[in-house]
Amino acid sequence: MLGLLGLVYLSTVFAGFLAPDDPATQNRDFPFAPPTRLHVVDGTGRLHVRPFVYGLARPSGAFEEYAEDQSRIYPVRFFVRGAPYRIAGIFRGDRHLFGTDSPTRLFLMGSDDYGRDQFSRFLYGGQISLFAGLLGAGLSLGVGVVLGGLAGFYGAWVDETIMRIAELFLALPWLYLLFAVRMALPLQIEPAEAFLLVLVVIGLIGWARPARLIRGVVLSAKLRDYVVAARSLGASDLYLLRRHVLPQVLGIVLTQGALLAPQFILAEVTLSFFGLGVGEPVPSWGNMLASLQRYSVLSSYWWMFLPGVALIPVFLLYYAVADAFHQRSGAFSV
Repeated sequence: MLGLLGLVYLSTVFAGFLAPDDPATQNRDFPFAPPTRLHVVDGTGRLHVRPFVYGLARPSGAFEEYAEDQSRIYPVRFFVRGAPYRIAGIFRGDRHLFGTDSPTRLFLMGSDDYGRDQFSRFLYGGQISLFAGLLGAGLSLGVGVVLGGLAGFYGAWVDETIMRIAELFLALPWLYLLFAVRMALPLQIEPAEAFLLVLVVIGLIGWARPARLIRGVVLSAKLRDYVVAARSLGASDLYLLRRHVLPQVLGIVLTQGALLAPQFILAEVTLSFFGLGVGEPVPSWGNMLASLQRYSVLSSYWWMFLPGVALIPVFLLYYAVADAFHQRSGAFSV
């Protein structure tokens, strides 16, 4: 399961190579085009080794209704040159895994109201939504390990203060708190700044639960015989935490990370859906779903739901990974 999840993330890292088009390129002649059908048999019954597509045509007087123009076929070509892109923001390239000849377009997941390729936007949008969840979970766990470790190791007023703050965060409805914090921040900001703001807001809200769990592990670990012996031999607090105590929380950290990441992916999608996350033209799965707020889109174009449907297998993979980590860590309940 971890390998499959890694493939999902790799597909977004190499989105430029896998996507047939630039996510911001508009094709105003093809608004809300349905997903392109791939063929291997033409109208005469002839079998083709290479998959092909037909061009799209709109019947006379019809708007946003499409039919296949079978007068010419367009083979699907592999490793074609196209729009330039960067991989991981570093490596430049212009080769794409597949594409077709102009003037036809290859819309594997259909197009939006501006004629932008939904499949390309979906891959690029995963760079925002998926990594916001992953990095947000990492930030929450980092804060949770530090505060939970300090609370469990030192106890007394340190423990009381940190745990009372954690209880406050647990009692607050995190989604509404997320909305309130994000709405207090500037709306008109650059996409990169919006991503960082969303990441920080998401990450700093979810630290309380892992901190409480880590505190319990540290409370138990610091009383073990070898920790007491190391302390009696003059080991420093930092050495005890680094060498003997914190390594015991690894299992619960991995389990909580696999549980928090899908929650934070959903949080980013929700923020962007309501226009509080990363804005257009930069795609994220949330702002791709924002068009569903219009009834005409909701009722007529089923392919606009696909970014939301894609969340289901991603979440299932995360929960399967969390279950595997939980079984290996043994004693602690998720």
